[in-house]
Amino acid sequence: MTPVALGHGVVLREVVGSDAAALAEAYRRNRERLAPWEPERAEHFFTDAGQESAIEAMLRDREAGTGVPFVLEAGERIVGRVNLSGIVRGPFQSANLGYWIDGELGGRGVMTAAVDAVARVAAEDLGLHRIQAATLLHNASSQSVLRRCGFTEIGVAPRYLRIAGRWQDHLLFQRILEG
Repeated sequence: MTPVALGHGVVLREVVGSDAAALAEAYRRNRERLAPWEPERAEHFFTDAGQESAIEAMLRDREAGTGVPFVLEAGERIVGRVNLSGIVRGPFQSANLGYWIDGELGGRGVMTAAVDAVARVAAEDLGLHRIQAATLLHNASSQSVLRRCGFTEIGVAPRYLRIAGRWQDHLLFQRILEG
C-alpha cells in the first residue's frame, strides 16, 4: 500500500519491522491516556523488544492473510495505530478494526481520515465485504469517528472484551464495504 496523507502532517502506512523503537516510544507517550481503553499490558509491551515481538506477530498475521497492521506517522514519530485483524474469508469476507491516536492529535479529523482510508484498503485491496469495530459504551469519541466513516451500530455485546482489567460491555458497529 502506498502511504496516504491524512492531514496535519500525518501519514498512514503499513507497519514495518524497523518501527519497533518508534512504536514503543508512542505507546510509552500515550500509556496513561490509552490505559482505560485497552487491555492491561505487561511492562515488556512498552519496550523496544516488546514492540519487536508484537511487530513480528503482526507481520506473521499479514503473511497469513489474517491481519493488516498500520501506523500513523508524523515526521519520524509514530502517532497512532490502525489495525485490521481477524480477517475471515469464505462467505464472511470480514475483519475487525482497532485504532488509537496520540492525544495531541485527537479531534482534528486525522483518525476519521485514517479509518476511512483503511476501509478503502479493506474493500479495494483486500476484497472484504465488511469491517466491524467495537467501542466501550462510554467512548463517544471513537463512536463519532465510526459514524462519520459510515459505520452503523449493530448492537451491544455484554462483557465483550477484557479492557483495563475487567470484562466490559461494548457497542458493536459495522461498515458494509460494497454497494
